[in-house]
Amino acid sequence: MTNVPQNPREEACDEMLVSAAREAMNHAYAPYSRFAVGAAARLSDGSIVTGANFENISYGLSLCAETVAIASVNAAGALADIVAMAVIGGAVGKEGNDGNEPITPCGRCRQIMAEAARVAGRDFPVYCAASDGPARALYRVSDLLPHAFSAAGLARGDSM
Repeated sequence: MTNVPQNPREEACDEMLVSAAREAMNHAYAPYSRFAVGAAARLSDGSIVTGANFENISYGLSLCAETVAIASVNAAGALADIVAMAVIGGAVGKEGNDGNEPITPCGRCRQIMAEAARVAGRDFPVYCAASDGPARALYRVSDLLPHAFSAAGLARGDSM
């Protein structure tokens, strides 16, 4: 985990970003795994775009919250404007979502975040939060996926 320096304004934005991800989590469609995830991307103009996981009975066709958020940012023509992301999730229970440990993005989402970070030209922070309680973890995209696939690797013919 990387200790990302924060000034008071960034800290306030962090909580706003985590809150937006938490709100998005409430809109997750997760009838099969019963695990709701929300994500939020903060853009350079201060706006926030959210996403929630959207499952499909085949599982493989499901969409992760982080991917939904990044795809929405891209659809708005703002992929290069991502400056931070937050992700939050937990098991869906009778009284809301349950989970007191921060979740982190899956491997596919880490690769998609790495592509977004490359396009944005910044190794942006990713705030990971627990769905129930104050637990947080802070990473940079490069911490989450230190050996991301890249165009340079394709040019060399790297397969891994």
